[in-house]
Amino acid sequence: MELEKRKYVIYTCCVVIFALFVTRLSYLQLFNEEELSRESDKNSVKTITVTPPRGLMYDRNMKVLVDNKPSYTVTITPSQFDKNNLNEVAALLDIPPDKLEENLKSFKGTNKFNPAKIKRDVDFRTISFIAENKDRLSGVDYQTDAIRYYPNNFRGSHSFGYTSEISEKSLSKQIGDYYKQGDVVGSSGVEATYENYLRGVKGYKFITVDVKGREIGDLNEGKNDIPPVNGADLVLGMDKDLQEYAEKLMGNKRGAIIAVDPRNGEILCFVSKPDFDLSLFSGKTDPKVFTALLNDPEKPLFNRVIQTKYPPGSTWKMMMSMAAMGEGIITPTSTIACGGSFTYGNRSFEDHGAYGNINVTRAIEVSANVFYYKMGLAVGIDSYNKYGKLFGFGQKTGIDIPNETSGLLPSKPYFDKRYGENKWTQGLLVSLGIGQGELGVSPVQMVAYTAAIAMSGLYCQPHFVSKIINTGNGGDEEVKFEQRRIDMPQKYYDAVRYGMYLVVNGTGTAKNIKSSEFILSGKTGTAQNSSGKNHSWFVGFAPYDDPRIAICVLGENEGWGNVFGAPVAGALMVRYLGGAGFEVDPNIKTVSGGQD
Repeated sequence: MELEKRKYVIYTCCVVIFALFVTRLSYLQLFNEEELSRESDKNSVKTITVTPPRGLMYDRNMKVLVDNKPSYTVTITPSQFDKNNLNEVAALLDIPPDKLEENLKSFKGTNKFNPAKIKRDVDFRTISFIAENKDRLSGVDYQTDAIRYYPNNFRGSHSFGYTSEISEKSLSKQIGDYYKQGDVVGSSGVEATYENYLRGVKGYKFITVDVKGREIGDLNEGKNDIPPVNGADLVLGMDKDLQEYAEKLMGNKRGAIIAVDPRNGEILCFVSKPDFDLSLFSGKTDPKVFTALLNDPEKPLFNRVIQTKYPPGSTWKMMMSMAAMGEGIITPTSTIACGGSFTYGNRSFEDHGAYGNINVTRAIEVSANVFYYKMGLAVGIDSYNKYGKLFGFGQKTGIDIPNETSGLLPSKPYFDKRYGENKWTQGLLVSLGIGQGELGVSPVQMVAYTAAIAMSGLYCQPHFVSKIINTGNGGDEEVKFEQRRIDMPQKYYDAVRYGMYLVVNGTGTAKNIKSSEFILSGKTGTAQNSSGKNHSWFVGFAPYDDPRIAICVLGENEGWGNVFGAPVAGALMVRYLGGAGFEVDPNIKTVSGGQD
């Protein structure tokens, strides 16, 4: 009887267990089939990520500035890679074995059949070796990607910017999961700002594989593949021929050039020298090359157009003129006595000459220091700061590339902090009146301010991109940037603009760039430099009666404003207005004697 009871218990347990298995199996097959199918596919399908070509960049006339070219990228599927081949593959790719091993370990957690990008822009000889030894070098493969190509005779290093492989830090901070290790992102310039447009949308190709990872064929005859969407193309306001000419004129000097269309703020040319070769970053970037650029004493990675903070010298005098008239200290016709020097306290401040009683237009024409020494004191620090901000100083212009400086625009709180509350003297304002002292501006700020004067108060945010061409849907997107009106009486602008006209076309400091073809206007400046030769500045616009270009030239340690800055700016304005084939007026030349 006891034996029968035991048999009954055993039979019952077996039936219950069998029923549980059947119930679970039925549930999985009937209700969880889709999820299980997906999990199964993960182990039998290789996903090839198809990275789309980055969008191109065009100039204002639809000439290509930044292009793409095909390149080979070596990939390794970690689960299939034979570690016995580690040293051979590392030598083939010129990667230290420990670094290659570290890279492969970092791909843990991904689908074991998915390839990881190991090295891009590999030469054809290496690719041929991999193809010939495919069976032996298991897991090692290659794919074709697009890398940047620069087809012109100029660099544009600091404007276009460069791309590089995404860092682990950026990967961890990204919103979403678009980027994977080995992906390329814009790291500077336009490439960085417009990354989300330029990168496009990745595609995916699905390939079935057996348990050993050997490819069988396209999944579902390729019907599940997701095609990539190419990156959007950018149309820049840049003029290709003007950019090439500007870089040629700057040569091996240190400094910056920026020209804009004053009617809308579009950047026509943008030069920062010394610069570097962008093609060094288009594919594989040798760490030694990048380290050399970082440590170069000439600072080729430093963007002098948007990051310098130099005193502007006499190019500041238009700003002081507008501030003095805006505060009612002077009118366009009132005169100030300008002798050969100005004494404040126990210090004498010198001038280039004695000009007698002159108005603001004449003061700009001859660059009379005494006139502006007096204006600095009369305007005072609070109004000085107010009008400086009105014309865009002490703040970023908002140019559409990263790392712009806001410069330094002194204020009462600034001086109180630096020297102690109420412990600084009004004597500081004397030097500030002529654009010296504790004042720091960048060329991009200077060209925006000059363009605003040219346009009688229309201040336009400087920018590179004017249009985005979405290749995915074929639609164009106009890019909008800030425009604002600096609301001051027209007669103030007229007085200042005419002074700039006389600087070039009268007896002023830049008469050496007077053109027989176009009416140029501008202002020279020479910024004192305690650590070496002075810096040469020039700001200007043309034509005088219908401005189509505004420009700023900065020559580091190039001395007087009319020796370097003015001739370079004059030649560029004439070339732009006349066109690429136009011969620059021989009257535009450097001079042996310098003027501020």
